This record gives sequence, C-alpha cells and structure tokens, in this order.
Amino acid sequence: MIPEQPNHVVSTIENLPAESISVSPTVLQRMKKVFNRELLLSIALGQVLSLLICGISLTSKYLSVDFQANTPLFQGFLNYILLFLVYTTTLAVRQGEENLLAILKRRWWKYLILGITDIEANYMAVKAYQYTTLASIQLLGCFVIPVVIILSWFCLLIRYKAVHFIGVVVCILGVFCMTGADVLMERQQGMETNKKVIGDVLMLARVALYGIGNVCEEYIVRNLSRVEFLGMIGLFGSFFSGIQLAIMEHKELLRVPWDWQIGLLYVGSCACMFGLYSFAPVVIKKTSATAVILSLLTADLYVIFCGLLLFHYKFSGLYLLSFFTILVGLVLYFSTSTYVAQDPRVYKQFRNPSGPIVDLPASGQLEPSVTYTSLGQETEEEPHVRVA
Repeated sequence: MIPEQPNHVVSTIENLPAESISVSPTVLQRMKKVFNRELLLSIALGQVLSLLICGISLTSKYLSVDFQANTPLFQGFLNYILLFLVYTTTLAVRQGEENLLAILKRRWWKYLILGITDIEANYMAVKAYQYTTLASIQLLGCFVIPVVIILSWFCLLIRYKAVHFIGVVVCILGVFCMTGADVLMERQQGMETNKKVIGDVLMLARVALYGIGNVCEEYIVRNLSRVEFLGMIGLFGSFFSGIQLAIMEHKELLRVPWDWQIGLLYVGSCACMFGLYSFAPVVIKKTSATAVILSLLTADLYVIFCGLLLFHYKFSGLYLLSFFTILVGLVLYFSTSTYVAQDPRVYKQFRNPSGPIVDLPASGQLEPSVTYTSLGQETEEEPHVRVA
C-alpha cells in the first residue's frame, strides 16, 4: 500500500491577500506626500506676509525718496490708531472676562511692555538703515531666527527635529546669496565706521526685541485670542507711539508737502501695515513664530524684484538663486511637524517609542502631552499620542 503524500500548497503572488503585499511608493507618490496641501498652504500664507512687507517698503521708499517724507513713526502711529479703532473697540463692547476692562485689570502691565517692545523694534529697524549697510542689516537680521528658536524651546516648550534645523540653515544660505548679490551689484553705500557700529547695535537690539515680541504673540494667540492681542497692541501702541511721535518727529511731519499723492501713499502704507498686523497672528497660530520668521526672509527679494521695474535696480542671477534656496529651506522646515512636550515622561517616550510605556496617574486632569503645532503632515513613522 502506497502511503499518502502530504499535499504541499505553494503560495503565489496571485493568491496572497492584497494587504500583505507591500509595494514601494513611486517617486511621484513620494513627491505628493511631501508637497501636500498643508505644506503648500503654510508656504503660501507666509509669502502673503512677505508681500505685505514689500508693500510697506515700497510706499516708504516713495515717501522718503520722491517726496522727502521721512516719517516712520507717523506711519506706525496710523497703524496703531487703526488697530485701536477696529480691535480695541471690539474688546470694549464684549461682555464678561473678554471685556477690555477685565483684561486690563489682569494683564495691563504685560501688554504695556509688549506694546513698547513692538514700537521700539520697528523704530530701531528704520534707524538702522540710516547708519549701516544693507548687507549688515540682512546678515544681522538672521540672528532673529536663533532668538525665536531658543525662546520657543524654553518658553513655549516647542521641540524641533533635525529636518527643521536643516531647513533653517538652508534659508540662511539663501540670505547669504542675496547679500552677496547686493555687494556685487554695488547696492551697498560706504559708511563711516563709527556710524556703522551704531547701526549694527541698533539692528541687534531690534532683533532681540522682535524675537521676544513674536514669541509672546504666538503664546497669546494660542492661549488667549487674536483680537485681545491686536486690541491691546492698538491701545498701548497708539498711546506710546503718539508720545514718541510728538517728541521726535513733529518737525519732520510739519515739513511734509501734503498733496493727494502723498496722502495715497500713506493710505497704502497704512493698509499694508494693518493687513500685516491683522493677518500675522492667523499665520502664527496655523504654523509658528519660527515658521513666520523664515517665511519673511523673502520680503527683501520681493522688494528687489519690484525695484527692477520701479527703481531700475541691477539684476543678478544670485537673487533668483537666493529666492529658490529660501523656498527649499521652507519646504524642508514644513515637511514635518514640530510638537510641544509638556510632560517629560511622554516626551521621553515620544523620542523612544520602542521603550517601555510609562503609566501616567489616573487621578487629576492631565495636560496635553504632545501637541503638533505646524501644518506639516505627520509621517507614518511618527507615533500617534492621544491627548487625554
């Protein structure tokens, strides 16, 4: 009797379940995963802010060069008045804890410091242009990036990944290209050494104040409200900038040869500045203060591109290289999410997902442990931490 042979079943690719077949993604699929809608939206929002700054720079240049109207404090004062009329009055008619008086009782001194910080940061930026070269301003302006990153790390508990730092370095390389183009195109003017030192010190002070203001703005719009931030800035900004205007710029304002063209330029400058202040908190809440700072690096390039037509600037291919280098840096930065670590145990588990799970206490209300703060799409390798 012949023994029965065991049946051997050979599994082929046809009879395997579809979910067990892993197909490596194509190049097109990888690009679609990186250049997703959220990443493109993040970059586009930042470029809108850069274009608004470009509008402010162009109108200010026309006022100062063509009409000898050097009045940066007055332009800022008009913006603060508009913020006061729109947002401070909105707070005044609200009821309860969001009322203007209730906010002033709890946090008036904080907004007073923030308002003065914002005024002086803008004023120092304008004064620095009068003392130092454009190259120094562009290079020293990059120091605001580490200031915001350090403050965000320690004050907002934002944690970055390696790709974020790579994106920052690429963006700074783009600024170096732009500065090199300015030097080659002879857009730099010779400055006396002592005046240049004054301008550099003013720019560094402006960088510190601007970084502090942006991190404070991110905290307020995330934890309180955008209307409260803008209303308080309008209140204290209009008051203190009005005093500074009366002391330091009243003579210059009296010498302005007023006509409809100058009035139109002031309206355009005020509209761009009001749009920048109103829209910036929206972008900061969607992304972060660091992301906004990186996005604004293209503002000078937009001014240069417009200046090619309006002021007959000389063109250099380094400007295009700088622009696309900064965009590549932005893509790298927005390609993955930053996160906020509030519980050190969860933060440690997040960094080492294969390690042991730490049991958190069941009693008491738990604060969110990990919160993604940018619009970048989460990758599959990143652990999903459920917020209690």
